[in-house]
Amino acid sequence: MQTDSPQLDTPQINSDDSVSKTYWRYAIPSIFAMLVNGLYQVVDGIFVGHYLGSTGLAAINMTIPILAAVAGFGIMIGMGGGSLMSQYRGEQSIAKEQGALASSIFLIVLLSLLVMIILMLFSGVLLDLQGATGQVLQFSQDYLQVFSYGVLMTIGAATLPMLIRNDNSPTCSTLLIVMGAVLNIILDYLFIAVWQLGLQGVAIATVISQSVVVLIALAYFFSHYSQCKIKFSKINVESLYKTVHLGASSLFMFFYFGFVIALHNKLFMSYGSTVHVAAFAIVGYVATLYYLIAEGIASGLQPPVSYYFGAKQTDKIIATLTLACKVVLISGITMVLMLNLFPSLLIELFSQGEKQLTEAATIGIHLHLFALFLDGFLFIVTIYYMAVGQANKALWVSMGNMLVQLPFLYFLPLWLGVNGVWLAVPLSNILLTLIVAPLLWKDLQSLKLHGSHTVEAKKHPKINRLKLNS
Repeated sequence: MQTDSPQLDTPQINSDDSVSKTYWRYAIPSIFAMLVNGLYQVVDGIFVGHYLGSTGLAAINMTIPILAAVAGFGIMIGMGGGSLMSQYRGEQSIAKEQGALASSIFLIVLLSLLVMIILMLFSGVLLDLQGATGQVLQFSQDYLQVFSYGVLMTIGAATLPMLIRNDNSPTCSTLLIVMGAVLNIILDYLFIAVWQLGLQGVAIATVISQSVVVLIALAYFFSHYSQCKIKFSKINVESLYKTVHLGASSLFMFFYFGFVIALHNKLFMSYGSTVHVAAFAIVGYVATLYYLIAEGIASGLQPPVSYYFGAKQTDKIIATLTLACKVVLISGITMVLMLNLFPSLLIELFSQGEKQLTEAATIGIHLHLFALFLDGFLFIVTIYYMAVGQANKALWVSMGNMLVQLPFLYFLPLWLGVNGVWLAVPLSNILLTLIVAPLLWKDLQSLKLHGSHTVEAKKHPKINRLKLNS
């Protein structure tokens, strides 16, 4: 773009590079960034489990639906704005790319203010709906009291590294996330282990870490390292709408994630006890290790596919999607096998050795995670549709993921009790995959046919014009 600007790293998408080389150039930093970024939650869980026990784990799990919803706004802006930036870069439209960046930053501020007000008014109600009581409720409120003031930083920390990545600086984006995660680990130790501030300490550590990420990310975009400069005069309604529209499926994905966790919390409190909610928290942390890999694989798909879509390189779109699907399925199946063979290895990371908690979490791993790899496939499909501008289909997959689970979550606990709660998600994922996979296959065949017609038209422009006229 602006060749006179110095660059931290600029892995430009070159049409002559192989699909595999281009994909891994973005996927590896993205996977690494997701894994490191996920340490925010996983490390929180480790410290809480060891210092506050099952009550602390249950309490922090009550806050996760709220945290997921807030982070979802950041991912929505990052994925939507990032997709626009890549598409406009593929079209060589500098002004539109600047508009997408400026509009994304404007959305961060606007949505943060709205979400902060909502949290301050209704966070207590959201905890009550999940069945939080007693000390669990008190711990959860301690966390959200601090977190509510840091909403701007949470949304900004989710969005800005993604925009930096789409500014052709994936390594810079990754290093920024790594720095935030390492700082979070250090602060977790100080606030929880040393100063014993409980869940308030966890929230303080997270907000401080995210604040550092946001400040450095903003400094990047105002520096000479940025290829796409922030120009707030370029903010426009079209970019705002497209950013929200393209990223809406990611928001619903996180809403779905938060909704499902909240519903599980309620069901476990109804059919089980606080120990089962704590066990669900541990199973969630274990699953997060794969989700982060899968989301990294899916996020790495977006920049090249968006570019190929803008450049009308159909064959490379299909090849990139195929590669990403293979990677996410193989890694998922491998993790499921390891979890079933050695479940206690990871459970011990989050536990003080409570026997009931260990037994409940072991059952949860066996029942809840046996189809874990299908979550990765559904991540891929959602991001693919977003990357090629089919936001409605991406949104449909995300909403379908939520809606298809409701009957399972209603009926299975009635029939099987706590085990029914554990089984609802994997069984619903199997059903949704049986619906989505054929639809994706049909769309790819249509895309391939359209691509072949485009190539033929380029080879024989005069003949095709005659056919069109006739």
